Amino acid sequence: MSNMEQGFQPDEIAPIAILMDELRSEDVQLRLNAIHSIPTIALALGPDRAREELVPFLQDSVDDEDEVLLALAEELGKHFEEYIGGGEHAHIILGPLENLSTVEETLVREKAAESITKVAAVLSQAQIEQHYIPLLKRLSQGEWFTARTSSAALYAAVYAKVTPAIQDDLRKGFTSLGSDDTPMVRRAAAKWLGPLLEHFSPQHIISDGLPIYRKLQQDDQDSVRLLTVEDLIVIAKQLSPAEVKEQLLRQIKQSIGDKSWRVRYMAAQHFNELAEAVGVEIVREELIGQYVQLLKDNEAEVRSASASQIPGFSKLLDKEVILARIVPCVRDLSQDSSQHVRAALANQINGLAPLLGKEPTIEHLLPLFLQLLKDEFPEVRLNIISKLETVNTVIGIELLSESLLPAIVELAEDKAWRVRQAIIEYIPLLSKQLGKPFFDEQLGNLCMSWLGDTVYSIREAATVNLKNLTEVFGVEWAKVAIVPKVMSMGSHPNYLFRMTTVQAIATIVPALNVEIMHSDILGPLLELAKDPIPNIRFNVAKALEVVASTFSGTPEGRALVQDRVVPALQIQKNDSDADVRYFATRALQKAI
Repeated sequence: MSNMEQGFQPDEIAPIAILMDELRSEDVQLRLNAIHSIPTIALALGPDRAREELVPFLQDSVDDEDEVLLALAEELGKHFEEYIGGGEHAHIILGPLENLSTVEETLVREKAAESITKVAAVLSQAQIEQHYIPLLKRLSQGEWFTARTSSAALYAAVYAKVTPAIQDDLRKGFTSLGSDDTPMVRRAAAKWLGPLLEHFSPQHIISDGLPIYRKLQQDDQDSVRLLTVEDLIVIAKQLSPAEVKEQLLRQIKQSIGDKSWRVRYMAAQHFNELAEAVGVEIVREELIGQYVQLLKDNEAEVRSASASQIPGFSKLLDKEVILARIVPCVRDLSQDSSQHVRAALANQINGLAPLLGKEPTIEHLLPLFLQLLKDEFPEVRLNIISKLETVNTVIGIELLSESLLPAIVELAEDKAWRVRQAIIEYIPLLSKQLGKPFFDEQLGNLCMSWLGDTVYSIREAATVNLKNLTEVFGVEWAKVAIVPKVMSMGSHPNYLFRMTTVQAIATIVPALNVEIMHSDILGPLLELAKDPIPNIRFNVAKALEVVASTFSGTPEGRALVQDRVVPALQIQKNDSDADVRYFATRALQKAI
């Protein structure tokens, strides 16, 4: 297809030459811009010229800045075959990508390998065998480790698409990578072994996959060994429990007890996946002790990772076993010397409550909740508060409030504002379950006090809290319990309190009715439209916009808006402050 047929006029071809010149420019930014324009260049050149001129040019463009090479590797993986004539020509893109796979910069090689696998998805079996497999062999046997490192990522993409004979060659090629002299190559082999094993038959998992895995799992570099944990999970998923016992149990124990904490950390982080892969029988017979070992590890990072797995792992155990083996560890972790371990535990401990049931939770977990709620580290307190709902459903709100409410009230004034915010967000749920009388007695004043907090995010959360409480307890309750207190702040000498009143009104308006707006709110709000502080005046305009949007749907609401809101906005529309005028004009569009 010619350029004219593609819709390019003769005078539009010149910029293409300019772009080609930019690819050769000494200015890195110009070259980078040109790389991102490669699809445009290819489209203008047409498929034939793109294949014959542009791709060979790009293939020679590897002596460049890493940033430019990274962009090139990325662009070539974005369905670039569409610009050179479709999938039947896609193998041509492999040339420049192969070159990019051998450069020194890791990010460029990784992106090039990723793009090669994307190209592989559109190649036919014939193209794979004629072009991709030779490329893979060249990289796998490359003199420089960079090529061999890149090759490891390319096996999984085509293994299932080739003949058994070629599959045999691929398994041998990957085996060589797993025994390479260079640690970086072995590391890449460990990283990409799992995705490749997913395509192996059970027979080849045993005959080829396991030997590669075992060699890597015993590597002298911990950066290699830690990557084999995910390979182990893939293998375990494809073996029967009997085969796991026979073939993998020793390796599982070796990884969990590895001399490097980084390997143990990886084992701890993926422990639930491993447990599910090996099955309940092996978990109960062999892995409970291994997990307890990780929970008691010398390194805080390992204990933190292990703590994050507690509920998921405990789901595979009987209640008696949880109480006998896991809960004592949880008790120890709640007093751990590392605040990060305690925070990790606080984020997960609630998940044990549904597994243990009411009485064991009250006896064993509730004291730990109280202890963690009083922890000196804010994140620990925050994590416990944010997850109390799960415990609620198990032991009931009465007991929870009786046991935890004093601690919650104390945390409402916590010096860490994020903890105060978490308490605020928990209040509507707590209030719904406690009921109005209890709320009014225990928490009402607390909720109002947050409106005067020194932190804006707390004041904002407090206004949302009032809206949520109004939805829980009803408009009549709000008229008595909330509205008078909010409106009284509107005459406070400190402008922040007056601002909070305006913002609170804007937030709770959708939960109120016309009667309350008319009798209790609109008058004081319109007074604030005359406030000397411009920020307050334009926030009044924004609040009036909410009033107009909320109540214009009914005759009573429309009358209120037309009689009282619109005149106030008309005055504000001529305000001396530009922001006030802007928001008043915007609100009028909703009101009229």
